Amino acid sequence: MSRLLVQGGKALDGEVDIHGAKNSTLPILAATILTGGETVLQNCPKLRDVEVSIRILQYLGCSAGWDGDALVVNTKDMNRHHISDGLMREMRSSSIFLGAILARCGKANLSYPGGCELGPRPIDMHLAGLRQLGATITETGGRLDCETAGLTGRTLVLRLPSVGATENLMIAACGATGTTTILNAAREPEIVDLQNYLLCCGARMTGAGTSTIIIEGKAPLHDCTYACMSDRIVAATYLCAVASAGGRIYLKGAKEEHLSTVIALLREAGCQITSQSQGIVCRAQGRLQSVQGVKTAPYPGFPTDAQAVVMAALLKSCGATMLEENLFENRFRHVDELKRMGADIQVSGRVAVVTGVEMLHGASVEATDLRGGAALCVAGLGAQGDTWVSGLDHIDRGYESIERDLCALGGEVTRI
Repeated sequence: MSRLLVQGGKALDGEVDIHGAKNSTLPILAATILTGGETVLQNCPKLRDVEVSIRILQYLGCSAGWDGDALVVNTKDMNRHHISDGLMREMRSSSIFLGAILARCGKANLSYPGGCELGPRPIDMHLAGLRQLGATITETGGRLDCETAGLTGRTLVLRLPSVGATENLMIAACGATGTTTILNAAREPEIVDLQNYLLCCGARMTGAGTSTIIIEGKAPLHDCTYACMSDRIVAATYLCAVASAGGRIYLKGAKEEHLSTVIALLREAGCQITSQSQGIVCRAQGRLQSVQGVKTAPYPGFPTDAQAVVMAALLKSCGATMLEENLFENRFRHVDELKRMGADIQVSGRVAVVTGVEMLHGASVEATDLRGGAALCVAGLGAQGDTWVSGLDHIDRGYESIERDLCALGGEVTRI
C-alpha cells in the first residue's frame, strides 16, 4: 500500500499548471455517448474516476484511450445499454451515464452508484426529471431499469440546484423531441463547460451559468475536439497549501472568477492573491488571521469541496473560525485525523470551530475521502516534521499526481 510522506516546515516557492477539472470531465465523457462519433478531449486529467469512466465507455462498446495527453473517445459502435454493478460502485458520479444511455438507446439498466461516503446523495431529482421527460423507471433491488418510447421536452423544476441532476437532464434533453427548460438549475462553472462541449458538438442550448437552461432537442451532433476547463478545487487546494506553509506560488490556468469565495476568504485571512492573465499568484507569510464564519452553499456560494482544505489552512491561524457544512452530512471525517497533528477543532453537528494553534506536528494519518485527504497534505506542509498520509485511492480520484504538483510548488512530498 502506498503512502505519501509530507515533510513540513518549509515555505513553498514554485509554479504548476492546474490540470483539467474532474467535475467537468466526467459529465462530458458521459455526453460523448450522444454524438455517436469521435471526441478528442484535451486537458483531460488522468485520474482514477476518469479511468473508471473510460472503462464504463469501453464496457458499453465504445473505444476510449489516450493519445499523448488527449483522451480520444469514439461512441459509434456502442452496443450495450447496461453498466455492470462493479463499475457503478467504483464512482459516485457514475449515475451521470443514465441520461446519455437512455437518450441514445431508449433504455438503460444500471445500479446505484458508489464513491466517497459523504452521507446521502440521492439521485431522486435525476429520476424525477427523466420521468417527466417520458422515461419509465423501475427500482428493484438496488437496480434501475429505465426505458422510453421517446423522450419529450418540457419544463423541469429542480427542488434544489443539484449539479448532477442538472447535468443528467441537460444531456438527456439533447435527445428529447422539442424544448426542455430546466428551472432552478445548478450554476457551477462545470455546468457551463458541459454546455460548451455540447455546443461544440452541434447541440442547441443556452443559459448554463444561470438558474434557467433551455435545450432544443434532437439537434444533429458531430465529432469535435474540446479542451476541459482547469480544476478550480485543485487550484483552491494549492492556494490553501501555501496559506498553510507560507511562501509564494503561481497557479497557471487558475481563474479568480471560479474561486471568488475561496480567494476572498484567504485574502481576509492575510494572503496576498493577484490575478494575472494566465493564472493566479498567491503569497503568504506568518500566521493567518481567523475569518468570519464560513458556510458552504451551492455556487456561487462557498464550495463544499473546498471546506476541508480551507480548514487545514486555518489550523495555525490567530483566533477561531466557524465552518458550517450545509450540503453533506459527513464532510468532517478528516477532523479526527487533523487532531492527530495537534489541531484544535470542535465539531457539533454541521458546525466545526477551528481555534488556531501555534504549531502542528507530523503524524500518521489516513484519508477517508477525496477532499479530506487533500486537507491532510495541506496540513502536513504546514506542520513540523514528517506526516504520513495513507488512503491514497481517495486522493487519486481527484488529483492527477498531488505529490508531483506539490513538489513543483516547492514542497517535499514523496509517494512511498
